[in-house]
Amino acid sequence: MRGEAQPLERRKRMRILIQRVKKASVTVEGELISLINKGLLVFVGICDEDTNEDIEWLTKKIANIRLFDDEHGVMNLSVTDVGGDVLAVSQFTLMASTKKGNRPSYIKAAKPDVSVPLYEQFCSELEIALNSPIKRGIFGADMKVELLNDGPVTIFIDSKNRE
Repeated sequence: MRGEAQPLERRKRMRILIQRVKKASVTVEGELISLINKGLLVFVGICDEDTNEDIEWLTKKIANIRLFDDEHGVMNLSVTDVGGDVLAVSQFTLMASTKKGNRPSYIKAAKPDVSVPLYEQFCSELEIALNSPIKRGIFGADMKVELLNDGPVTIFIDSKNRE
C-alpha cells in the first residue's frame, strides 16, 4: 500500500510527547549525558512514512507552543520566550499499537536506518526553529530519563492528526 493514500486514522505518523519540566536529565550506563533546567522534555517517535513536512511542522509547533505562564499565571509563553532549555529523546515506544492483545506492537516504529537520520534531522530543525542548541539523548541506548514535570503539563502531538 506504500504510495497509496490511506484514511487519516490509518496512516503512520511522527508522534511527539512534550513535558514542561523544572529539570530533566538522561543517563546512560551511569554517565550523565544531558541535563536541562526549566524547559521542555520532548520524546520523539518516528515511523517509516515520516517526511520533512512532518519534521518542519512539529519543530515549529514545539518552538512556538505556549506552555509557560505569563505574569498573570496564564500559559501564554513559549520555551523561547522564557529562555528555557529543550531535551529531545528518541522513544520508539510512542509508536506502540495496543489494538490487539496485551503486548504492545511496535511494528509502526521505523528501523534505525530510517529513524536515526530523521531523529538527527528533527533535532537540527528544532535547533533552527528555536535559534538555540538543544540537548539530546543517545539514540538506541538504554537511557534513564529523570524529570520533574512542572504542572504537570504534558502534551501529545501527532503529525498526521493536526488538532
